[in-house]
Amino acid sequence: MTNIVILPGDGIGPEVAQEARQCLDLISDRCDLGFDFETHDFGGAAIDRHGVPLPETTLAACRDADAILMGAVGGPKWDGASERPEVGLLKLRSALGLFANLRPARTIPGLEEASPLKAELVRGVDILVVRELTGGAYFGEKHLGDDVASDTCTYTRAEIERVAHVAFAAARRRAQRVTSVDKANVLVTSKLWRQVVREVALEYPDVALEHLYVDAAAMALITNPRRFDVILTENMFGDILSDELAVIPGSIGLLGSASTGEGKAGLFEPIHGSAPDIAGLDVANPAGAFASAAMLLDHLGHNDLARLLQTAIEEVIEDGCRTADLGGDARCSEFGALVRQRVEERLGKFDALKSLVAMNRGCCG
Repeated sequence: MTNIVILPGDGIGPEVAQEARQCLDLISDRCDLGFDFETHDFGGAAIDRHGVPLPETTLAACRDADAILMGAVGGPKWDGASERPEVGLLKLRSALGLFANLRPARTIPGLEEASPLKAELVRGVDILVVRELTGGAYFGEKHLGDDVASDTCTYTRAEIERVAHVAFAAARRRAQRVTSVDKANVLVTSKLWRQVVREVALEYPDVALEHLYVDAAAMALITNPRRFDVILTENMFGDILSDELAVIPGSIGLLGSASTGEGKAGLFEPIHGSAPDIAGLDVANPAGAFASAAMLLDHLGHNDLARLLQTAIEEVIEDGCRTADLGGDARCSEFGALVRQRVEERLGKFDALKSLVAMNRGCCG
């Protein structure tokens, strides 16, 4: 039995998470994977019911899970709360040791015109951002006074080494190029970052390494995004750059992410926000949640099924099913149903191929 925890969260989170869960349920049933799902409160919804964004029962379930699928968290409703919903996400990442955030973005053929950039710039873009997730200013000591405020940014050699290994290992499976992004001309944490990344790179002689300052990287993402393969960077820079990258394929609603680290469980979530203004209207784009579900399957070792699901997502979009963020009028539920239909069709072809191979083996036996 494989235990998958669902954290629907806030806003459109429950809608997109439900669509992705139904697809995972379908795949599990058809392929006898034994997925067992349980749903827990998280984020603003947890504040409303329990007074905190990450209840102990939710954390305990996540610790025991094989994988976690999240919808979205946050919204202006909780601006005055003692702890914002997003604090629950930071605590969950820290508690589970999820130090590496993987955010892939590729341009889907036929969708180039949806990008705010010129089609010739975005055609063929395929980038993976590897963001360090549990260090830096987000987790440093904080001070807020009437006249002075500070956020301490700290990185250790061990923190940089472990996320660098994730990036270089990923690059080996891709185009074998890593761009390490820092601000080493100003920040001492970036000086250490650059030094340690260089040392780790020696263990991957087949992977090319370049260094870019974060301001230059931000500009290059817009002017020449195809120059990048894997971008490795620290927490804050990764947060900013991956959101910038997200609009290049056409919509932030298309992209999923994975957070992995020390334990067996990974956290998988679309990178879009909770969009409370459209919550409950059945107009959200669930593609990012589906893409996150594909990354979840890959994390669990079901690599062929992960590719099958990702292909189904792209085929549905290429066939013209576009939600409002992509200039269309398709419903969230309509998009989800079409993806599941395409998954069913592909699984049927897969079963037929397996039967044919088995028959051929029997005839030649």
